[in-house]
Amino acid sequence: MNYTLEQNMPVAVFDSGLGGLSTLIELRKLMPGEDFLYYGDFANSPYGTKSAEEVKRLAFECVKYLLSRKVKAIVIACNTATSAAAGSLRECYDFLPIIGAEPAIKPAVLYKSGSNVLVMATSMTLAEEKFKTLSQSLKDKANIIPLPCPGLVEFVERGDTDSPELCSFLKEHIEKNIRVKIDSVVLGCTHYPFVANVVSKIVGRDVPIFDGNKGIAKECKRRLEALSLLNLQSALGKVEITGNQIDDKKIKIAEKLMENK
Repeated sequence: MNYTLEQNMPVAVFDSGLGGLSTLIELRKLMPGEDFLYYGDFANSPYGTKSAEEVKRLAFECVKYLLSRKVKAIVIACNTATSAAAGSLRECYDFLPIIGAEPAIKPAVLYKSGSNVLVMATSMTLAEEKFKTLSQSLKDKANIIPLPCPGLVEFVERGDTDSPELCSFLKEHIEKNIRVKIDSVVLGCTHYPFVANVVSKIVGRDVPIFDGNKGIAKECKRRLEALSLLNLQSALGKVEITGNQIDDKKIKIAEKLMENK
């Protein structure tokens, strides 16, 4: 594929919906001079309830569109899409830095020896071999407790990050499924950092909460620096938020999520 990467191209970030904005926030903090193109696959959200093959197909469609927009790197700001498609995307587009999402399980495990680590994620992320292999490798260091959270993504997509309905939903879901004292929480979906405050109320303010967004941002910057693609402009970079089936309502919710984080 005849494609030239240039410093002044934007970095693309994509997700099934608005959750990946939590990743975009960290990317902008670390690389303020970069321009970003955010793409939400709203027509097919959420990904977490779909099969791995379907998510892989959708991820390839997102990347095809983003390449048509001339980007220099792609961040898969979705744990589900990363699990299903990151390896195949990197093989297909080996000329392009493709950075995936990684649940921050290792930092949570290292936080306290022999602890109970609650991993909140989509059903598909928790069912993938990647999560199972990682959990198995860490089983002697901590008790890793997977908790699929169907329905939580939809709250964030509506811009609901702190309503009484959300609090009741999460409280009931956690208390119904968790019978042990939790020592730390991993938010294994990029939508979930937007409800971290509510999770903290439920599990206890003294319980640390981990997500992988800072790690994603650091890896993206490292990859750009290695290829001399980092935009070094002093001005704050531009952000474009787009997607299929995007409308003014989604744009307003996106702005609210980015302002409140």
